[in-house]
Amino acid sequence: MIVYNVTTKVEHGIAGAWLQWLKEEHIPELVATGCFTHAVILRLTETDETEGPTYAVQYHTQSKELYNRYIEIYADAMRKKATDKWGNRFISFRTVMTVVDN
Repeated sequence: MIVYNVTTKVEHGIAGAWLQWLKEEHIPELVATGCFTHAVILRLTETDETEGPTYAVQYHTQSKELYNRYIEIYADAMRKKATDKWGNRFISFRTVMTVVDN
């Protein structure tokens, strides 16, 4: 199993609306691509929240091929939607991990 992790720091002023959008629109749209089985939202703790909270969303997929399909076909459009909606009021970085043991 592959986990596509997107960690995002969000400005305080949009944090509530951003989290609602994430849950109701963004994650369902990503899962609907068929590339991911589900997503888990986590909030980082013991981190500096002066500029806003930080969240990690872990999108789970069965294979590297499905992850690659997402990156090749959908990723640019999904990132553009987020930027069009929220501008520069958030910053994200991405990592890809392989589950070693369940």
